[in-house]
Amino acid sequence: MITYKNFTFIGTSHISSQSIQEVKEVIHNKKPEIIALELDQKRFFALLKENKQKTSLKDIFNMGFVPFLINAVGSYMQRKLGDLVGVKPGSELRQAILLARQNKIKLALIDQDIQLTITKLSKNFTTKEKFRFLWDIIKSPFAREKIKIDLTKVPDDKIIKMVIQRLKKRYPSLYRVLIDERNKIMAKNLYNLKKENLNSQIVVIVGAGHLPQLLNYLKEYDKKSI
Repeated sequence: MITYKNFTFIGTSHISSQSIQEVKEVIHNKKPEIIALELDQKRFFALLKENKQKTSLKDIFNMGFVPFLINAVGSYMQRKLGDLVGVKPGSELRQAILLARQNKIKLALIDQDIQLTITKLSKNFTTKEKFRFLWDIIKSPFAREKIKIDLTKVPDDKIIKMVIQRLKKRYPSLYRVLIDERNKIMAKNLYNLKKENLNSQIVVIVGAGHLPQLLNYLKEYDKKSI
């Protein structure tokens, strides 16, 4: 948990029982007027649906095959890891939404529209990175290096930093579109939210990998406004 001005940031893991508990405790203790989530409208409603819609050929065509594959592999891995610890992906966000409804707390969705993110990824993901991604999928079961992580907890800062740096080096366009640009957008949305709610306590719930850079961008926006 990190506090900055009238913000309280929670960096979460989307399959971590620790994150669910931290969301409960922070919202109970801080009693915020607003909860800001790393979601857009499409992902917000998809998260609340019990039955997941099947992906059609039209969806794959609109998304682009490689972005679809990245999304499918990422979703599959999250579901499988979630099964290991008995936590559905995004449960900490569902918990925040439930508490917001129960306590009549306003919700703010601060992320970029998922379709726009996918479109950008489709346009910017280079041929070299596409082949690299496919190769990494093929060789991953045989990889020698193993990192021990307690899935019930949020990974520590060193592991998060290492993973982000590897992603940035190996897939620069993917890093730029999925992390860096979204961090700038979420920071800008939080800055505007703060300007409109100067006296309100705001709890922000984002993936732990976004938090350090997101906070730096928010501070930059604050400096520019002085």
